[in-house]
Amino acid sequence: MINSIFRSFRAYTQAFQIISKLKLWAYALVPAIISLLLAIGIFSTAYGLADDIGRIIIGWYPWEWGAGVIEKIASVTGGLLIAILGLLVYKNLIVVLAGPFMSPLSEKVEKYLTGDTSKTKISVPGMVKDFFRGLSIAIRNLFWELLFTVVLLLLGLIPIFAPFTTAAIFIVQSYYAGFGNFDFFLERHFSVSQSVAFMKNNRWSAIGNGVVFLGLLITVVGVLVAPVLGTIAATIEGVEKLNKGSINLQRPLEKELV
Repeated sequence: MINSIFRSFRAYTQAFQIISKLKLWAYALVPAIISLLLAIGIFSTAYGLADDIGRIIIGWYPWEWGAGVIEKIASVTGGLLIAILGLLVYKNLIVVLAGPFMSPLSEKVEKYLTGDTSKTKISVPGMVKDFFRGLSIAIRNLFWELLFTVVLLLLGLIPIFAPFTTAAIFIVQSYYAGFGNFDFFLERHFSVSQSVAFMKNNRWSAIGNGVVFLGLLITVVGVLVAPVLGTIAATIEGVEKLNKGSINLQRPLEKELV
């Protein structure tokens, strides 16, 4: 478990080295723009709705005493809840909208790691296929992530569970963020159901990938690079894991990046 998480952390450092070594910044441009626009749209909506939620809640408050404080608390709490929901939506929308651009990026990195010299082909039918694959994964993951998050939020209302539910929610968010990043690699090797099984067997790698991904989103620069670095890091790990089976890693990453 611990080794898998730290391996995921290290993969992000290697991802940055690869994107510089192979000059993949052009591949990163469109996903970065999509990511930035999504983040601005979602979190500005959360900011705007926070006051509305505060006014709705204060309407249920029967006393004048303390109404101002309650409204401010309600506004902040409401904003945080919407931000959490926005983050959940963001993670799944980026898989769908940036998928047609991230998949060729992941493929190019995989070919580099395995020594495949063939060119990465980008076609409209392929992009459409990637879009619908991403959509099916996003819908599935959104359902389960919402379900687990709601259950954990309800458990958090019980004082004895409250200290643990916040960490559990973060782990759930991290897992599904990592899942989305891994799927840009997995789509070339597995069906949706096979990808789900693969991620269940490698859940701590997904969590480690997702932890760094969510951490990057805290900063403005991170919003621009998180999807790209997360995808490349997941591809590095994916190639390593499949190499234990049938794939021959002809160009070991550790030697290439010294």
